[in-house]
Amino acid sequence: MTILWFILAGLAGGVLAGMGMGGGTFLIPILTILLLVPQNAAQGINLIVFLPMSIIVIVIYICKKMIDFKGWWLISIPACIVAGIGAFFALKMPAKILKITFGSFIVIIGIIQIVLLIIEMVKKNNQNKI
Repeated sequence: MTILWFILAGLAGGVLAGMGMGGGTFLIPILTILLLVPQNAAQGINLIVFLPMSIIVIVIYICKKMIDFKGWWLISIPACIVAGIGAFFALKMPAKILKITFGSFIVIIGIIQIVLLIIEMVKKNNQNKI
């Protein structure tokens, strides 16, 4: 039964990654909450899963001409540097602190998304009144 849950988590993470949302945002909570994988291991699994998943998605997006190659390095280089620094600190952190940090990040992102959605709805509503 456990293997089935891992496969289902992988499928759900793949769907989200294919839509550009980041499968790890879903995969890490599934691994830690439902499958009881330790936080550090879940993040490591997510990184391993991310490599082949991202290559496939990149190829598809390139074929659809949906990638702007002019500025990719402006995001990629700083992201790689900070990811390396983040990985170093994540490996030094106790799993409990890492879990709280990751959970807080997800909550903050959720709140920001809700606020942005409300602002967008208010703007559309105001435009319809004019």
